[in-house]
Amino acid sequence: MELQVSIWGVLVAMAFTVILIFRRINPAYAMMAGACAGGILGGLDLSTTVEYMIGGAQLLTPAVLRILAAGVLIGVLVESGAANVIATTIVSKLGETKALLAVTLSSLILTAVGVFIAAAILTVAPIALMIAKRTGISRISVLVAVICGGRAGNAIAPNPSTIAAADGFSLPLTSVMAAGLLPAAVGAGLTYLIAQKLSNKGSMVTEMETEKNTSKKEPSFLGAISGPLFTIFLLSLQPIAVIKIDSLVALPAGGFFGLLVMGKMGEFKLHISSGLHKMSGIAIVILGTGTLAGIIVHSSLNDMILSGLNFFHLPVSFIAPFSGAFMSMATASATSSAAISSGVFAEMLLENGVTALAGAAMINAAAVGFDFLPHGPLFHISRESLFMEMKERLRALPYELIIAIAMVIASTVVFGGFF
Repeated sequence: MELQVSIWGVLVAMAFTVILIFRRINPAYAMMAGACAGGILGGLDLSTTVEYMIGGAQLLTPAVLRILAAGVLIGVLVESGAANVIATTIVSKLGETKALLAVTLSSLILTAVGVFIAAAILTVAPIALMIAKRTGISRISVLVAVICGGRAGNAIAPNPSTIAAADGFSLPLTSVMAAGLLPAAVGAGLTYLIAQKLSNKGSMVTEMETEKNTSKKEPSFLGAISGPLFTIFLLSLQPIAVIKIDSLVALPAGGFFGLLVMGKMGEFKLHISSGLHKMSGIAIVILGTGTLAGIIVHSSLNDMILSGLNFFHLPVSFIAPFSGAFMSMATASATSSAAISSGVFAEMLLENGVTALAGAAMINAAAVGFDFLPHGPLFHISRESLFMEMKERLRALPYELIIAIAMVIASTVVFGGFF
């Protein structure tokens, strides 16, 4: 008979993990320590606890491989200057009269084509500061446009969180990306409206902060976008022509195709090394996430949640957005929350009649929506890249929360069994 972790053990695991993350312990180690503490205090012996932790990590190994493969495309986009070209082209086409729309779309499109959200923020931030100085809009308004635009793009991107959600439900990556279109549109539209409302509030940008080094030779826009377009083409062959090309192949293939079109094949070692460096930390966090998921999946948490939903007469499908949002707020990581939620709750959702696409879509929308809290890296990356004081950065949190909730509601209305 399989030993189960008590609910007390699960709560200890989650609480200990969150405390350690708040104390700036590396999230991978925080989750491993939380999983170990939760297993032992939840009634397991040490050997069984370790067995469940390793089993959970093994379940997420396919997602880890795909995330590492995505590093090739991300390395090419960032190191070649393609990401910057995409952002500056969007801004120049829309013009300064639509500055906040341009910043929102730049951040959205960069993440949507595969740039990791932290790299997208770092790429768009200098452009956003320059526009803010010229047009006299506030720092907090461009922050909301940059970070929430990127979050909307993450819902439709071949990025780690989407990969984890698709892998957890054994779905093609393109299906989960397409399912994120409505949440992304709602998030982007609301981001633009809120950013406009904030355009005259808070501090303004100074000249010194807008300085930017542009000495690097950059590719053409067609060259810059060629890699992501080729990746999407390969991934779309399955639904269009029933030719399955896994993201493990399609993502690096897009990176190499982009290098070929941009005439930078001689630099491929530099680009793939950079991409691996950027994604290795995420891959390690996912393995740590797996150890925590291994403890949770061997607990009675599923039964308790199902009983609670029945008591309040809520549909079982609500497990997906609730779990994705809760895990995202707890870990401040879209990737970790998507991996935990899909790994722990996928089987339960499927057994209770929720389709794989609905479960993955709602988990992904919630996971990407709530990763902005101060115990996570995105909060600090956005603050530092836009030269914000801590107090002003904290003022943006309520607006980010509104946008996140709107994205989750949009996904839940479509996939949560209302129609």
